[in-house]
Amino acid sequence: MPDVQKRSVLITGGAGFIGYNLAKRMLADGWRVTSVDGMTSYYDPALKRRRHDMLGQSNSFKAHEIMLEDYDALAVAFADAAPDIVVHLAAQAGVRYSLENPRAYIDANLIGTFNVMECVREHRPAHFLLASTSSVYGANVDMPFGEVDRTDHPITLYAATKKATESMAHSYAHLWALPTTAFRFFTVYGPWGRPDMALFKFVRAMLAGEAIDVYGEGDMRRDFTYIDDLVEGIVRLIEVPPVTGQPVTSTQDSLSPAAPHRVVNIGGGHPVGLLDFISTIEAELGIAAIKNIMPMQPGDVRETYARANLLEALTGYRPATSVETGVKAFVKWYLEYHKAP
Repeated sequence: MPDVQKRSVLITGGAGFIGYNLAKRMLADGWRVTSVDGMTSYYDPALKRRRHDMLGQSNSFKAHEIMLEDYDALAVAFADAAPDIVVHLAAQAGVRYSLENPRAYIDANLIGTFNVMECVREHRPAHFLLASTSSVYGANVDMPFGEVDRTDHPITLYAATKKATESMAHSYAHLWALPTTAFRFFTVYGPWGRPDMALFKFVRAMLAGEAIDVYGEGDMRRDFTYIDDLVEGIVRLIEVPPVTGQPVTSTQDSLSPAAPHRVVNIGGGHPVGLLDFISTIEAELGIAAIKNIMPMQPGDVRETYARANLLEALTGYRPATSVETGVKAFVKWYLEYHKAP
């Protein structure tokens, strides 16, 4: 029999980088956690299964290996979990991959999210939270990016689908009075990260004595967000579902005037230059990178920079882990993971 004193959360993408770390934290905090993950081959499913296996050491964890496009299977998982909270992290990620396989983004991000929202409408959790991205700011050049800034000019299909999910969620929040928060991530990194992300690729190549591709001639800046900071922000946002008509600030709250719906940046507001980031990796590894200097790639932006005032106003929290601390933790994990049998 499940512990009725524990609250229940359903996390889509629970075997992913962010989902695993969130599930691990919520299990430690005493939640019953259900993960829904399709184990897609976008990157090595063995890494995802390893994450699920570790989570499965807790009796409070249950996993469903299904695709979000399979509504019937998803509905069964929701009924089994009876979630108090739903955190929708599953998506087809990656900016450059959206140029190669655009249909994957339509299937996972639009159809999959629609199916999740239909299940949310049916089960009516106390708070529905879904992942968005700093990529929705698109061609916006005003810095730092604020939640009330316009996001009308996405420059990749990935960004367009994530903006669409924010809008879809707003309509459901309005029609069905579903408290909904969409959080926008900013270049998340850390242990158990995705192999397609820059830090993972740089460390792998440098240890192998291979060159790293440095895009934008190295003249790019990113608001790197350490995974533990991101998880802390999500956990705190869970406890502050939006209420229509109750903004926390007069001018910078993204609370909808028509629905219990809000978007929130989760970023520290401290952009770091790409070459400085690489220098941090070099210092940690004790290896000088062989740099293959490349031009900007289609879909890339020169800089991301979060305004974190709303997150702090809502939760009292602002991400603050330095890249030196975060890179050190990632390198330690990477070396241990690749030594493991």
